[in-house]
Amino acid sequence: MKVTEITATEFQNMIRTAAHRINKNAEFVNSLNVFPVPDGDTGTNMNLTFQSGAKAVLESDAQSVGELAQKLGKGLLMGARGNSGVISSQLFRGFAKNVEKKSSLTAQDLADALAHGVETAYSAVMKPVEGTILTVAREAAKAAMKKAAGTDDAVEVLEATVKAAKKALAKTPDLLPVLKEVGVVDSGGQGLVFIYEGFFDGLSGENTEEAFVPDDNEMDEIVNANHQQGAQTQLNPDDIVYGYCTEMMVGLGKNGATKTFDYDAFRNYLSQFGDSLLVIADEEVVKVHVHTEHPGTVFRYGQQFGSLDKIKIDNMRLQHESIIERAEEEEKAKPLEEFGVVAIASGKGVAELFKSLGVTYVLSGGQTMNPSTNDILDAITKAHAKNVIVLPNNSNIFMAADEAAKEAPVNVAIVKSRTINQGMTSLLSYNPERSLTENASEMTAALANVVSGQVTQSIRNSTIGGLEIHDGDWIGIIDGDIKVATSDRLSATTAMIDAMIDEDSEIVTLIVGADGSEEEAEQLGSTIEDKYPEIEVEIHDGGQPLYPYLVSVE
Repeated sequence: MKVTEITATEFQNMIRTAAHRINKNAEFVNSLNVFPVPDGDTGTNMNLTFQSGAKAVLESDAQSVGELAQKLGKGLLMGARGNSGVISSQLFRGFAKNVEKKSSLTAQDLADALAHGVETAYSAVMKPVEGTILTVAREAAKAAMKKAAGTDDAVEVLEATVKAAKKALAKTPDLLPVLKEVGVVDSGGQGLVFIYEGFFDGLSGENTEEAFVPDDNEMDEIVNANHQQGAQTQLNPDDIVYGYCTEMMVGLGKNGATKTFDYDAFRNYLSQFGDSLLVIADEEVVKVHVHTEHPGTVFRYGQQFGSLDKIKIDNMRLQHESIIERAEEEEKAKPLEEFGVVAIASGKGVAELFKSLGVTYVLSGGQTMNPSTNDILDAITKAHAKNVIVLPNNSNIFMAADEAAKEAPVNVAIVKSRTINQGMTSLLSYNPERSLTENASEMTAALANVVSGQVTQSIRNSTIGGLEIHDGDWIGIIDGDIKVATSDRLSATTAMIDAMIDEDSEIVTLIVGADGSEEEAEQLGSTIEDKYPEIEVEIHDGGQPLYPYLVSVE
């Protein structure tokens, strides 16, 4: 099938198919995580990022490819999460900028846009690393440009793009030694290959129906996937099962009643139509309160026993929405504070620790659930301040945080804490009497004062830096590098802490996760104090997932 002009319809087909393809292969991309730790979320991040852009495109009725590309770029940017997701958003942001005034695309237009996307992505990354998604994107764009010079068929251009992307992906282990050591290709590059394959399938028409059409409501489910935790803490009007608060008072035996009132039978019948049921009755009147989806059914049933003397219906969904709107308006009306601090972390105890150190708003997220650009932007807004400091506490969140800072209507500084421990230590240097720039500088400098350790369990066999790791081993990660691997958790944690302590160490802080043990933590504390009498030990309940123990040494 030859295509010399990509119209809005073809472009939407390309996006739809790519969205489906990356979704179906997200777990495979996750499995390419270099470290054998349970936080390989490149596939999840790229998937959620692309679904956000795809949703914007597929819901649009724009008839111009340029307009649709702008929708794609904006949707990707606001939904971008993780470094791979942000880089993907930049690739297509450059693509969109290049075609913004075009109603349709030729083969050459397509190649030019892919090349411009690569330029934008490289410029967005401070220190580009070869052997990553950037390499795959660059080599694919080169092939597209070369092919477009000799054909007007956009399908041929995309076919060349996919072939070159796969070839570049296969070479990523030669460019990044850590990939070669573990025996995998770059996960971000693999995700981009799936997206380009989807583009080709969508344009060529060679895709199968299953690969082409997303499941019902798939797009909404995916885009909302990383918002589940927040939804549990704030009632959504859509989650209200019975939306109408319904009340009636029945004058028993009046106005042609056709049934004789029996309290138990009356109450049991109404109980099948809702919840919060309350029935109060005497010889003359029965009063009813129930939350239901069918107030008319309730009234008709009551009317069989007598006259409806009073009735009332309140739409609780609308009431709840009004309450939320009023609360938001009241919050917006308050004068902005001078300073606010946002920390990204998971675990109730960790959140409380951050708040005790002066954090204004804690955004739930971290390993396996990196927040999107839009999530971070929303958190900045909720900090309700003229100047906001953001602590990502995870290097995979840096780029999304940077993009959020650019979009924010207030002054924002990102203090690039790589761990929870670094974030907490940096807060000791926070002083609301200083300027934003001074605070950011002092807090960033404080990051070097702490050694961070994380204990988690390996999810596969691997060899990292000559260290043999078995599936199920407990591993100790010090400042991002795996230094300890053993089958016993207590031994792994003890060995990790020993490796973190030096002659200048003064304080060891142990944060116990959801899967950790307070008893084991106390045992660790006693061991440290016995072995290093000059060191002070602090133990806190963090409740964080995945990591039974987070350790900092200062």
